[in-house]
Amino acid sequence: MVMQQSTSSTSVRKAPARRHDKGRLMQEAAMLAPAVILLTLFLILPFLLSFWTAMTNQPLVPRPTPVRFVWFNNFIRIFQDDLFWTALWNVSRFTFWIIPAQCGLAFATALLLHQKLPFRNLLRGMFFLPAITSMVVVCVIWGTLFQYPTGPFNQILSFVSGGAIQPIDWLGDLEWAMFSLVLLSAWQAYGFQMIVYLAGLQGIPDELYDAAKIDGANAFRRFWHVTMPGLRPTHVFVLVITTIQAFKLYTQVAILTQGGPKSSTETVVHYMVRAGFEEQKMGYASAVSVILFVIVLIIALIQRQLLRRFDV
Repeated sequence: MVMQQSTSSTSVRKAPARRHDKGRLMQEAAMLAPAVILLTLFLILPFLLSFWTAMTNQPLVPRPTPVRFVWFNNFIRIFQDDLFWTALWNVSRFTFWIIPAQCGLAFATALLLHQKLPFRNLLRGMFFLPAITSMVVVCVIWGTLFQYPTGPFNQILSFVSGGAIQPIDWLGDLEWAMFSLVLLSAWQAYGFQMIVYLAGLQGIPDELYDAAKIDGANAFRRFWHVTMPGLRPTHVFVLVITTIQAFKLYTQVAILTQGGPKSSTETVVHYMVRAGFEEQKMGYASAVSVILFVIVLIIALIQRQLLRRFDV
């Protein structure tokens, strides 16, 4: 009789526990539902539709002729187009240049603004201002600065060199066009990386610096043995994010160079937009977008491996 009562009481205790677990799962599902729905609507579903469109000859404007499947012909045509490889090389070159310029400027600025300076918060806001300024506005301003031959940059070079340096066609010269875009882009976007570095610097415990001072470490040794290791995860994050942003280069090219001169600033995104909206080949442009997505995905996987390596 006692055993039956204990068994029944145990089953009674388990039932509320199961109901509690079920209720908690429903609450968690309800909290996750908005994010899952948004990701599905704005990320997963568009990619699936892009992949489906990439397998067709879909035009921008509907035509009397029906849309038909061309399977992988768009991808084959892309890989056979020399302009696509030129665009991929250009954006790779841009990425190779922008990473040290933008990340280096952001890191140096973060180190400066991390010090106890007068009006430090005001300076942080001023240095961050370009990052929240519209890229279109920035391009218009810098287009005036780059103006050939009487723009402010050429005037400054002529004044500093005493007229020895001839005016430079910043946006129209094969050797200077991409460099000009790198200079503009690094100035406009370094504020975001600066904020990330500031957060990383503030996350390093002050006790580590105090211990290093007690051990007799000078400023350089404290920087090399405390600051740099403490910022290792931040370096990885900034490097990967900057690389992904660089591969999406478009606005600067569309406003300032239109891919010229002689396709020296053509990028994958500009190539895709021109194919989709100027040539009205939405199927072809969708195939380019799928390829770009794969490139970004590979970068994300590299990011994951780097984070694992550094135990982040």
